Amino acid sequence: MKEPMLLVPLYEHPADRPEAWERLIRSAGRLHSVVLNPDSGPGAARDERFAAVAARLRDAGVPVLGYADTDYGRRPHASVVRDLLSHRDWYGTDGAFLDQTAAGPELLPHYRRLAVAARAAGAGTLVLNPGTHPHPGYAEVADLLVTFEGPWDAYREAGTAPSWTAGYPAHRFCHLVYAVPPGAPAAELATERRAGVHCAVPGGGAHPWGTLPYALEDPR
Repeated sequence: MKEPMLLVPLYEHPADRPEAWERLIRSAGRLHSVVLNPDSGPGAARDERFAAVAARLRDAGVPVLGYADTDYGRRPHASVVRDLLSHRDWYGTDGAFLDQTAAGPELLPHYRRLAVAARAAGAGTLVLNPGTHPHPGYAEVADLLVTFEGPWDAYREAGTAPSWTAGYPAHRFCHLVYAVPPGAPAAELATERRAGVHCAVPGGGAHPWGTLPYALEDPR
């Protein structure tokens, strides 16, 4: 089976973890994309360190996704779009990672409008992260759906995907798993569960996405 591609949400400043960002750039061929998140969004002003690593990732052919929190549909449309425009203008992002996405059908119109705005802002890749399997309508909105985000213990026990997912190729689904112990078969489980994109990291607690995935410990 083909190993899943890596979507990496590295929520660390390049000045604090330069070696981690260098590893990402060297591993460009294994990456689906990288989420850029200077300060729970683009921050208040352009940060030159983030701009530099974003440019190097793009030069290496890696889509760079600007992080925006949607607060499960509670955050106003205009605030989310403002974040995406700032990401584009300051960091040259070519995609969007909309976090804390709602999963129910009642908010589909809201996310359809956000998707139109994200595309208009230059998002060639749109990722929605409900962290669970949402209503199937969301698969028509996004290029990639994060259908699991959580700790290894929950991932290990997670059930099978709903039947509607069989109508889409595996590369349309992503699993993000943290608190993964060394040697745990996270990539194998992602493949079995038809998630063609994944990330499995050792970090846990309130800030799990400050660590690189295990898959990048082997700098192929």
